[in-house]
Amino acid sequence: MSYLNSQDIHQFRNRVLALNGEDVSRCIQCGKCSAGCPISPEMDLQPNQVIRFIQINDPATVLKCSTMWICASCQTCSVRCPEEIDIAKIMDSLRKLALEAKVPVGEEKVVKFDEIFLDSIRKRGRVHELELVMKYNLALLQPFKDAHLGPVMFARGKLGILGHKIKEVRKIKEIFKNSRRIKQSES
Repeated sequence: MSYLNSQDIHQFRNRVLALNGEDVSRCIQCGKCSAGCPISPEMDLQPNQVIRFIQINDPATVLKCSTMWICASCQTCSVRCPEEIDIAKIMDSLRKLALEAKVPVGEEKVVKFDEIFLDSIRKRGRVHELELVMKYNLALLQPFKDAHLGPVMFARGKLGILGHKIKEVRKIKEIFKNSRRIKQSES
């Protein structure tokens, strides 16, 4: 029988800590993060369970769950945490680790939405909601999903036909270019 040494026991926790500076060993498993999460009913693991699996060095379970992909990064969990752990930041790091490890994505729709969302920001410096909804629904092969909401949103001034650009779009494009360069240097 082989025993884990103390380095092995904390290997995954240390990797998460190195990525985002958040020490999950401070978590007391109070469950406030999970109780406050507006999306928790959709998650296969609750936020506190994800933290616990990191604590017990179980990357296989954590990186295969859909929780990190469903997380909206709304910060509700982080604000409620009595130990001031930024759980939303941890979820972001877990997405990065899952992509690096080439773990199949738990929620393909979330990744598709993210791609379309970022592409809209890259082009305009802000999101064009109509384009986002149309491209997303086309990607899901449901082009008329939510179509009945369009006229109502137009009438209320909540949805514009033409997207707006910010004045300094080139700065946004520069940010994307620099982040791509940083990502390539990390690989």
